[in-house]
Amino acid sequence: MKVKKIEQAFLRKIGQHTLFQSVNLLCKSLRISYENKNIVEKLEKENKKFVLAFWHGCMLLPWYLQRNKNFAGLTSKSKDGDLLAKVLKLWNYQVVRGSSTEGGDIALGILLDFAKNGCSISITPDGPIGPYRKMKAGAVIAAKKSGLPLILVGVGYKSKKNLKSWDKFTIPKPFTKTKVIFSDPIIIKNDISYEETSKMIEKCDKLLNEIQTKAETF
Repeated sequence: MKVKKIEQAFLRKIGQHTLFQSVNLLCKSLRISYENKNIVEKLEKENKKFVLAFWHGCMLLPWYLQRNKNFAGLTSKSKDGDLLAKVLKLWNYQVVRGSSTEGGDIALGILLDFAKNGCSISITPDGPIGPYRKMKAGAVIAAKKSGLPLILVGVGYKSKKNLKSWDKFTIPKPFTKTKVIFSDPIIIKNDISYEETSKMIEKCDKLLNEIQTKAETF
């Protein structure tokens, strides 16, 4: 029995390594054009941190692009979240586990602690279970409480495959043309009211969908 468990652990390790290498090779092959990238580059050059938000179904490339850049990332406690967390750790993310349905408040608190200690934050604001491309509060609240600017990211691929999942998870085909669009920084004041915060979430939801639609237009 002990030998069987060792074999299973070994196979899982091999599987994780193979997935990690495959994702790296796929992302490296993409022919990426950027819009508004200078915004992020300026913040990074000045060593300023920020909150980055992108839709759950489009998360593959944004996670990859911010690897090794002192980010803390939020993933769910699901089995899919387990797999993502392992890949993010290999990309040197500080991984926080939680979601709007399980451990959300605690996870947000941990993310804010990382922000206080010099980390940027990455969030998929419609994860982990949707609704599809409908922004929940997490990204806006993280920006509001941390004082960091919020930047929204849209990603589109000319040639791709969409999985039959709630988020229509997008897998680009190797070497395809790819667009990455960053929003201008959005500053969310810490002292705004609940109603103003709700309006800001709606505003960011609309803007991220507009950016995503533009990124998907070829």
